[in-house]
Amino acid sequence: MSHNSDISSIGKIAYLGPEGTYSQLAALEFFGGDAELLNCASIDEVFTAVQNKNVSYGIVPVENSTEGAINNTQDCLVDSSTKIIGEQIVSIEHSLLAQIGTSKSDVIKIASHKQSLAQCRGYLARHFPETEQVECSSNAEAAIRAQADSNTAAIASELAGRLYGLQSLDCRIQDKSNNRTRFLVLALEDTAPTGSDKTSILVYTENKPGALFRVLEPFENFQLSLTKIETRPSKKEAWEYVFFIDFEGHVEDEATKKLFATLGQGGVEVKILGSYPVSQ
Repeated sequence: MSHNSDISSIGKIAYLGPEGTYSQLAALEFFGGDAELLNCASIDEVFTAVQNKNVSYGIVPVENSTEGAINNTQDCLVDSSTKIIGEQIVSIEHSLLAQIGTSKSDVIKIASHKQSLAQCRGYLARHFPETEQVECSSNAEAAIRAQADSNTAAIASELAGRLYGLQSLDCRIQDKSNNRTRFLVLALEDTAPTGSDKTSILVYTENKPGALFRVLEPFENFQLSLTKIETRPSKKEAWEYVFFIDFEGHVEDEATKKLFATLGQGGVEVKILGSYPVSQ
């Protein structure tokens, strides 16, 4: 479902490549099948492409429902001046892919991204307990390996299977049927309120007793509903942390303005990552 019918006339969209990744699938679902896509070798490259105006938009994974946060994306959000302008939730359905004519008994290696291998841990233990697992930078890279070697199978999407001419030896092999990944859409401009928005912020606090309470108390006072809170080392000083917080509302809402004013008075540093429509 395209969120922006005229998006293809605006410019390219960068995603974590190569072709056949779930990031590409997220980009096609968010922007529509006619969107002009640019595949990047890393999450950092997607951020840089947006930052340098080589593309109009970028799309990156930020968290998975079974494996948790994508640390690389969080670290890039700390340093980047790009804005989050949207989100896309993608159902992750893994297939076991191999060259046409390959059978399960031919498989000596199974290649995939480490998160995908983890998401299929139970299936692999049951069906391929002795088979060597090979970690790749992406599921699409795993599909390319399977395309080149009849003894290697890849865990990847059906999209990757179609792109690389592979057959599916098994489908929906992920251990949890409700496995989903949340992707963020990046740009350099802000978005206007829609009435159903989410805001993402970074909060830096001093490492003192009650620091987290002082951050969270104003949300309760202004009746702002938190949808996520994550902690990462700030990388500024040892044992200092930065909080990634998502909450319902838009930066232009009065309650949100009051929240930021209160946090500022409490000696807390806030970086606004963006306000954007909630994914349906």
